[in-house]
Amino acid sequence: MDRRPTIADVAKRAGVSRSSVSFALNDRPGLAEATKRRILAAAEELGWRPSRQAQALSRGVAGAVGLVLARDTDAIGADPFFPAFIAGIESVLARRGDALVLHVTEPADEDATYRRLAADRRVDGVLLTDLRVDDPRPALTVELGLPAVVVGDPGGAGGLCAVGLDDRPAFAAAVRELAALGHRRIAHVAGPQEFRHARRRRESWELAMRELGLPQGPVLPGGFTAEGGARATRELLALVPDRRPTAVIYANDLSATAGLAVAQRLGLGVPGDLSVVGYDDTPLAEYTHPPLASARADALGWGAAAVRALDEVIAKGHADDVALPPAELVRRGSMGPAPDPRATTAPRATTAPGATTAPDAATAPDGTTATTATNVRSD
Repeated sequence: MDRRPTIADVAKRAGVSRSSVSFALNDRPGLAEATKRRILAAAEELGWRPSRQAQALSRGVAGAVGLVLARDTDAIGADPFFPAFIAGIESVLARRGDALVLHVTEPADEDATYRRLAADRRVDGVLLTDLRVDDPRPALTVELGLPAVVVGDPGGAGGLCAVGLDDRPAFAAAVRELAALGHRRIAHVAGPQEFRHARRRRESWELAMRELGLPQGPVLPGGFTAEGGARATRELLALVPDRRPTAVIYANDLSATAGLAVAQRLGLGVPGDLSVVGYDDTPLAEYTHPPLASARADALGWGAAAVRALDEVIAKGHADDVALPPAELVRRGSMGPAPDPRATTAPRATTAPGATTAPDAATAPDGTTATTATNVRSD
């Protein structure tokens, strides 16, 4: 049979009516067991498969989950978190033939995108990622009657189910480990402070530094990007030697990998002159030179758990928050003992195009300067 088999073909092969085929394929009562087995065997012989669109229409559902990302497309493509997270979503959806409806949009169009998804009934629910401070999306989805799950901590979920993990223990462990190795000047390259998870990571760094009695700073914005991480690293390494950090903790692996490369291009050894720690433990982290110490957060498992929680919200109207295992520090070769202050290597400014040239100050993108161990605020 060249064309796709239909219910009528199955009915003819089994010698029954089309309504009987429908009863059998949808596992509804009212058919003799022998008749049901004959219908299922006929469907198997013909290679019949259910139409997801038809099933969705019959159940009054879309058979799809929505994910709206208000980020630059280049940033999404470069950030290793999202491919793994989306793969986790698909690991659940693909088994049952459902779809992921992905929208990448400008922040100004975000509200309208959710309203269109709800009005067109294109999705059965949505996953809310990159939760921001005072984020309007939880309240918006409630207003629209659109089932939603927050991917992140429940603090900003507005009463919605939240699926998250605690990244604070990993940041605290990184600071403690570096302090135990003799580091006293531990900088932080932060993610965008409008994101709750970026702000939480920065606060975790600050708290751990304070608890250990270490000076607070400097901290510079890195934006979760390679460009931002490289720029911040050049600025940090332009500080005078007695204020220049001997270790840097980055908000994600992308900015950390760029920072590691910048340090090496400036002639600094990692970890001999500078220790580097990232976050996300992306697959490439163990293949950098030296291998990048990082905080492991299971992005793939996170995506799968978020979809399962959304399934429950769609079916029952609610679901309990899900706390995934906390992120843990993965110690690798980019962490080492603090350098002897009497033998600190001076960066080679000529090998870093665009590096700050002032001998005693690092200028942040917002125009502020870090001339002491005081935080350079990015928010």
